Amino acid sequence: MQWTHEHLEIKRTTRRIVDEKINPFVDEWEEAKRFPAHKVMKILGGAGLLGISRPEAFGGLGLDYSYEIACVEELGHIQAYGISSAIGIQATMSTPALAKYGSDELRRNWLAPTIAGDLVACLGVSEEGSGSDVANVKTYARRDGDDFVINGSKMWTTNGMQADWMCMLVNTDQENGPHRNKSLIVVPLDLPGVTRHELNKLGLHSSDTARSFFDDVRVPASHLIGEANKGFRYQMEQFQEERLYVVARSIGLMEDAIADTVEYTRERKAFGKSILDNQFVQFRLAEMQTEIEALRALLHAAVSAYVVGEDVTTLASMAKYKMGKLAEWIPSECLRFWGGQGFMAENRISRTYRDMKLAAIGGGANEIMLQVIAKRLRMT
Repeated sequence: MQWTHEHLEIKRTTRRIVDEKINPFVDEWEEAKRFPAHKVMKILGGAGLLGISRPEAFGGLGLDYSYEIACVEELGHIQAYGISSAIGIQATMSTPALAKYGSDELRRNWLAPTIAGDLVACLGVSEEGSGSDVANVKTYARRDGDDFVINGSKMWTTNGMQADWMCMLVNTDQENGPHRNKSLIVVPLDLPGVTRHELNKLGLHSSDTARSFFDDVRVPASHLIGEANKGFRYQMEQFQEERLYVVARSIGLMEDAIADTVEYTRERKAFGKSILDNQFVQFRLAEMQTEIEALRALLHAAVSAYVVGEDVTTLASMAKYKMGKLAEWIPSECLRFWGGQGFMAENRISRTYRDMKLAAIGGGANEIMLQVIAKRLRMT
């Protein structure tokens, strides 16, 4: 995949916003355990970065997904994984089905202001008993005249406390099987019957994560995205973009961890020489960077196939699995080279170590990715 002038302009714009509008405030937001989602989304929306591959009729740029990845690779240099997670939910995880299948009215009212950064979105799929097992979702939407009446709960929802609306996967049929009884619905989160509770996490401190309850929440039936009972398929399609996104933004964070470690080990002295003078350290850091370049090549191969309309479930799952493994290995190894300083909370490497533990879990756990790959290769 080759970057054009337009790709590079998007990368430059994104990096400028990251360097000037986000990174200077990351430590403050981490301490507060909340970043100002509406403010940050408005900055990104104003620059056209929240709808790069969405229809121009609703405020997007109408470009292919490779331009999205050009942006996301720069978002990976945000110095907190939680903030890039939140942006990903807004730009590439809660809106693909709405953009592709939603009615014009639904897209005018919810997609367009989300692309502009006027609304904050979240994705409601996971529940306490159905994280990776999406088919096991229990939340139910009963049709009642011109409304759906929703009862249930959602768990581990990124942006969940600050979001204005949720793209929610719910059961809408009691007769069909678990893959043919689900729908996606736009659910405003200021409706009666919605309650939200913030979760306390190991990492991603600046990103708010919620558990939400829905008690007889009435939503207009016109908020249905696409056709009823096709939500499982729609969500599987959304997962392709989600997995490409999380791989692309993770590359930058891991590269920064390596670069910071090279700089620190060059300055840190032990036994009369710098830590970086040890061949083992040099070789291990070189090995890490090599693995990242291999991951980038896999990502770009998947994106190139996705852009021309191919099903990239296998490649996206491979890339997500490879990233999940590296996200556990690289921060851990880098932290060791920092010695006791690596264990100090004020050093960025410790934040990266905490935050990237989620990379092997969220968006499809490593084991689920291997299961998908094995099935696609007809091993099962």
